[in-house]
Amino acid sequence: MSEDRFSLLIIGGYGTFGGRLARLLGDEPRLRLLVAGRSLEKADDFVADLRTPKDGAEGLGSNNLGAMVQAVSFDRDGDLTEQLTRLRPHLVVDASGPFQTFGKDAYRVVEACIDLSIDYADIADSTGFVAGVGGLDAAAKAKGTFALSGLSSLPALSFAALDAMAPHFSRIECVAAGIAPSPHVKIGLNVVRAIATYAGKPVAVLRHGSPASGRGLIDAMRVTVAPPGVKPLRSRKFLLVDAPDLKLLPARFAGLQSTFTGVGTEPQPLQRLLSLAARLVHFRLLPSLQPFARLLQRASHSFAIGEHRGGMFVRISGVDHAGKRLSCGWHLIAEGDDGPFIPVIAVDALVRRLLTGIRPENGARPAAGELQLADFEAAFQRFSITSGITMENEEARQPLYQRILGSAWERLPPALAALHAGGARVASGRARIERGSGLLARIVARLIGFPPAGEDVPVTVRFVSDGDKEIWTRDFGGTVFRSWQVEAKGRDRDLLAEVFGPFRVLMAAEPDGEKLRLVVRGWRFLGIPLPMFLAPGGDTYEEERDGRFHFHVEIGGRLTGLVVRYTGWLVVE
Repeated sequence: MSEDRFSLLIIGGYGTFGGRLARLLGDEPRLRLLVAGRSLEKADDFVADLRTPKDGAEGLGSNNLGAMVQAVSFDRDGDLTEQLTRLRPHLVVDASGPFQTFGKDAYRVVEACIDLSIDYADIADSTGFVAGVGGLDAAAKAKGTFALSGLSSLPALSFAALDAMAPHFSRIECVAAGIAPSPHVKIGLNVVRAIATYAGKPVAVLRHGSPASGRGLIDAMRVTVAPPGVKPLRSRKFLLVDAPDLKLLPARFAGLQSTFTGVGTEPQPLQRLLSLAARLVHFRLLPSLQPFARLLQRASHSFAIGEHRGGMFVRISGVDHAGKRLSCGWHLIAEGDDGPFIPVIAVDALVRRLLTGIRPENGARPAAGELQLADFEAAFQRFSITSGITMENEEARQPLYQRILGSAWERLPPALAALHAGGARVASGRARIERGSGLLARIVARLIGFPPAGEDVPVTVRFVSDGDKEIWTRDFGGTVFRSWQVEAKGRDRDLLAEVFGPFRVLMAAEPDGEKLRLVVRGWRFLGIPLPMFLAPGGDTYEEERDGRFHFHVEIGGRLTGLVVRYTGWLVVE
C-alpha cells in the first residue's frame, strides 16, 4: 500500500452513513479508505460496488473514484489495539451506532485510538456520548491527538449556523433547531433504534431559563423551512428529539431561556401515529418503542409520500446590540436525494482540511463550533443544497419583500429592488391584457375586478404601506382593482400572501437570475383552505429588462382555465 496516502478507517463503512462518507471522499486521490465492519463479505460487496463504473451516472462514487479503497474486517468489541495497530490508520471515523446503546464501555474505541496516538471523530447523535467525550480531553492532549464527537448535523452544522448568526446579538434567549428529512430517504435501522430509546421518555430542555423535562417525540413546534429565495418546504410539526445541542447550548450562551431540537417527517399523519405511540410509553402503557424499531423502519419506507426534498433550520431570538428585539433564522433545503449526505459533510470537510495541513487542536471534545458555516457551504456546492439566513428586527421593520427574501434580497436586480423598496410610491407603464373566455373564468374575473383584454394599455400602480401589509391599487386604462400583500404567519410563515377579495393566495418568492418568480403554494377562500390541485397557477414572475421593471402575471386553474394574463413594464416615479 502507498505509505504517502492519508489512511482513513471508517467503522461502519458499508452502513447508511459510513457508506455515504466513503462515496463522498472516494474522489480524493490522497486517501487510503478502509471500509470496515464486522462482515468482511459486506465490506467487499460495498467496495466492489463503489469501484464499478455506473453507465451514464454522474453521482458521487460513480466514475470518479480516486482514493485507494480497501474492505477490512473490524469488530469494535474485539481486540482494538491489535486491529488498529495492524490497520495503521491516521484517522478513525466511527459511523456506526446507535451510540445511545454503547453501555458502560461506550468510549473504548476512543480510548484505544488515544492510547495509540490515532486521531478520532464520530457522527454520534447521543447527548450523553457527545457531552461525555470531554472526560478524555487530558489523555488526548497528552498523546497529541484529537477526538471530536458529534461531527454531524447536530451539533456540528447547527452550531456553525449559530456562530454565523450570534454576532448580531447582544443576548440570545431562545434557540430551536430541527431536521426535516425527505420522505423518500431510506432511514437506517440504527437511526430508528436511537430515536426509539427516548420516545415518550424525559428529554432535558430549558424553559424560562430553568432545566425542564420535555417529552421525546411528543412535544412539538410548527416550522416552515424556508431558505431565502427558495421554494419552502411545506409547513410541518417538529417533534422533540434528544440531541447533543440541548446539553451544549446552555454552556455556549449565558442567559439562555429556552431550547428545542426536533425532527419533522413526512407524511405528517405517519409522524402523528409515531407521536401517539410515544404517548403510550409516556403513560407507561409500553416500556419502550425499541422492540418495534424494525416495524417503525418498515413503515417509514412503505409510506414514502411527498416531495423529494429535505431541509433543516436553526432559529434564534434575543436582543441586538441596540437593545431591540431580534429574530434570526438559518434554513437549508436539499433537493432530490442529496439530503442524506448532510450528516457526513462535516467529516468530509474535516478530512479535506487535514489533507491540506489544517488540523484541529489536540484534545477530546464535542464537535460543536469546530467548523465554520463557510466550510459546509463550500461542500454544499457539490450538491443541490441551498441555505441562507433571514433576520427580523421586531421594532425596525424592513420592506415586505426584503423580509420575505432575507439574504436573497441582495440578489435582486436594481429595478426589482426599487419597486419593492417599501413606503408610499407610484409606478407607471404599459401593459398587454388577455382574458379567459370560459364562463367560470369570466365570473372569477368579474368577482375580483380584473381589467378587460387590451393592447398597449396604460397602467399605474400605487403602493401604500399599512402596518405589516402593502396595498396595491392597479389602474389599467381606467379599470381599477385592488389587492394587498402581507407576510404569512403561523404554518404559512415565510410565504407571501396576496388577498384578492375573498381569496388569499400563498406564494413563495424565488430569485432566478434576473427574475423573481412567484410560485403558488396554497390558497384560501374566506379563510378555508382549498385543494392545491385546484389552486390558481400560471407562470408568474418579475424581471429587469433594459433597466426597467417588467411583469408577467398569469392567473388560472384546472376548473377555470386562463382567467387573466397581463404583461408589461413599470417605472417607479
